[in-house]
Amino acid sequence: MKNDANQPYRFDSLPEAHRIMGLPMPKHPLVSLINGCQHGNIRMPSGTHVLYFYKISYKPKFSGKLKYGQGYFDFDGGGMLFAAPGQLIGPHEGDENPESMALATLLIHPDFLWNHPLARKIKQYGFFSYATNEALHLSDEEKETILSIFKMIENELNSRIDDFSQGVILSQIELLLNYADRFYKRQFLTRNAVNTDLLQKLEDILERHFNDPELATKGTPTVQCLAGQLNLSPSYLSDMLRVSTGQSAQQHIHEKLIQKAKEILSTTTLSVGEIAYALGFEHSQSFSKLFRKKVNQSPLEFRRSFQMRA
Repeated sequence: MKNDANQPYRFDSLPEAHRIMGLPMPKHPLVSLINGCQHGNIRMPSGTHVLYFYKISYKPKFSGKLKYGQGYFDFDGGGMLFAAPGQLIGPHEGDENPESMALATLLIHPDFLWNHPLARKIKQYGFFSYATNEALHLSDEEKETILSIFKMIENELNSRIDDFSQGVILSQIELLLNYADRFYKRQFLTRNAVNTDLLQKLEDILERHFNDPELATKGTPTVQCLAGQLNLSPSYLSDMLRVSTGQSAQQHIHEKLIQKAKEILSTTTLSVGEIAYALGFEHSQSFSKLFRKKVNQSPLEFRRSFQMRA
């Protein structure tokens, strides 16, 4: 672990992380399951730290219910947190020792997934880049399912390591991730009222942006910009929108942009280049390519067809 002045703690390996946390060395150098019931007194750096491996934790209790708008939603008995390699973690407000409060923590070095389909698939799970306040809240039944898989992994790691161990554990990890994905989809659906409110706020933000006289200099809004204004992580925003509307955040941006382009094309005589510039594009070709992709017509073809209908 490297700890230069004013730099976050860096955990490069699982044995190093175990040593710093005051834990026995892991049974396997590339994957470990930390049982919070057996290791209650876990030391962690007080500041920020970076893990160069995947981390999946189940905490039986978060510090208070998560609040959305004027109400509280989901289950308040705990849930799951995910982190990808290289992600900056902490400091955790209100938790003096957050790891000691986790009932189970699974650490997976990327090398453990090497040459297995899960190495690529794991990068497709958006929840590894969600913020802490976007944790997965579990019902009692969901919690039992997740903890049973943690227990299977723990049992396999505590058994004799042999030629089958890696394949078995990889299957169990994939099962865990598939259930997490399923339960997140449920969480998006049970937050329907919250998501509707967020969607309306998103539409308002996009409407203001595309009607801004300074749009040409501000450029097209990014997913990161929208997520920041909604106090969400970009991945959470896109995944929430996919479940709620069938479109990603980027698709929402493009849809609003095309609506604005159609409005300008049908009500002005501005050239395609002028419209592209007004919508924040540096090159008119990029605008024309996007417009044709979404409308199945070039901007000029759309203008002519609109004029013929008029």
